[in-house]
Amino acid sequence: MRFITAAAAAVVLAVLPALPTGAAGGPTADDLAVPRYSHIFVIVDENRDYGDIIGTAVAPALNDFARRYGNATNFYGEVHPSEPNYVALVGGSTFGLHDDDAYYCVPNDTRPGCDGSDQPGFVPHTIAAPQLGDQLDAALLTWKAYYESIPTPGSLAVTGSNAPGTPPWYASKHDGFINFRDVQLDQLRAEHLVGLDQLARDLDAGKAPSFGLIIGNLCNDMHGMSGPGIPDDCRYEPAAPLIRRGDNWVSNVVISIVGSSLWQAKDNAAIVITWDESASPGHAGCCGVTPNAASNFGGGHIPTIVITNHGPRGVEDATPYNHYSLLRTIEDAFGIHDYLGLAAASSQGVKPMLPLFKTQ
Repeated sequence: MRFITAAAAAVVLAVLPALPTGAAGGPTADDLAVPRYSHIFVIVDENRDYGDIIGTAVAPALNDFARRYGNATNFYGEVHPSEPNYVALVGGSTFGLHDDDAYYCVPNDTRPGCDGSDQPGFVPHTIAAPQLGDQLDAALLTWKAYYESIPTPGSLAVTGSNAPGTPPWYASKHDGFINFRDVQLDQLRAEHLVGLDQLARDLDAGKAPSFGLIIGNLCNDMHGMSGPGIPDDCRYEPAAPLIRRGDNWVSNVVISIVGSSLWQAKDNAAIVITWDESASPGHAGCCGVTPNAASNFGGGHIPTIVITNHGPRGVEDATPYNHYSLLRTIEDAFGIHDYLGLAAASSQGVKPMLPLFKTQ
């Protein structure tokens, strides 16, 4: 894990351009009321409407977590399809992205993975702006992204697998950090972007990062695949087996974290389970989205569950939220109030998820 001095961290942020913002604002009373957290893990699943998960029999573990802990009943993605939502979660903006092309693509790019680069409004997919990892570095906190089936730690592969001869379970379009130029150029990238197997080792060793982003492979995150060699419960249709598989995978990840020493400690820890976008093609959204912008029109109503070790139990929070709201809450929980991009858009309804994170 990278450790840098406060002075060096300030330089990291100073040399990067500012993000696009909404109506920027400093911390509100609710922001300042968000308790400090030592550890926050965010698990991101794929392509499900709120009603596909909550209240159904195909996701028993997720429904149990939602009932026992915290259920954000009015949470939204930013746009369709996947990639820009992952970028928004860690960067506070979609930066004009509205497709799943590879992180290195530029307009009219003929390289593999850039199939949409000749379309109107296509923007460079490498982003020269700060992201959550930069903020955490500057605060002398630690971060890792755990990607199931990533070919190697720090991999720049667009798709691939860590098991030779198997389908490409890993997809970089679900790796929001890799779109940021400073992550691509980071000499210690392999210490930040790691395989999911590293999570168990970090938890056992008491070395879990302050912030951990956890992404399942294309079978376990409810995305699905097609073609030869794909298990029946990983195929796009029917949806029920795929959701059951994802529900079981999330449950195992949560159990591993809840069973670790950090969860039993006095310090606050949280697990957030969210999705990138809804399965429905509509433009439902909230909180800093721009309905007439192809890259930020609203990504649909999605489930989001918050599990805390010392926080509230049995809470349903109907406040409108999205990934900008979640990013703002993470920043607050780590004592960071210089919000990234649209996480600062208080006047557009972006607010912290205080009822789900408060501890008293």
